Amino acid sequence: IVATGTGSGKTECFMYPILDYCLTHRHSGIKAIIIYPMNALATDQARRFAKECSKLNPKLSVGLFTGDDGSNNRAMTPEQVISHRDTLRDNPPDILLTNYKMLDFLLMRPQEQKLWHSNTPGVLRYLVVDELHTFDGAQGTDLACLIRRLRDKLSIGEEMACVGTSAT
Repeated sequence: IVATGTGSGKTECFMYPILDYCLTHRHSGIKAIIIYPMNALATDQARRFAKECSKLNPKLSVGLFTGDDGSNNRAMTPEQVISHRDTLRDNPPDILLTNYKMLDFLLMRPQEQKLWHSNTPGVLRYLVVDELHTFDGAQGTDLACLIRRLRDKLSIGEEMACVGTSAT
């Protein structure tokens, strides 16, 4: 759990370890999933990931998969991550930015199953829930069940690091 004030570096607390892990583990598959409570926050954070990834060599891929279809970026740029759904399905990113409802769909929908094709046991290493305090009550229960389903689908054991952040 990372709990500290707004603008104090919570994103960097998980972003840099995830980038490091992805750079040193170059196999195919989604290595980190970051769940945001709102699409606007996911889109904003996607720009930060794009900027940091543009400085790296070798290049990493970050995908934004939310309910918004307004952006169809097929490649990483210094300003934008990949958001074109067919591109993400055909070449799953190293890091997936999403929301909990979309992750639910990604686990269920037949057309999304290509996204998980390379995720053999041990590939997914990080699961981050940003603004963890927003997931209380029924929504918190939904998220807990979703994480259990994700672990089951991808045969994830204790090797996955779960991170929660909150400014509240």
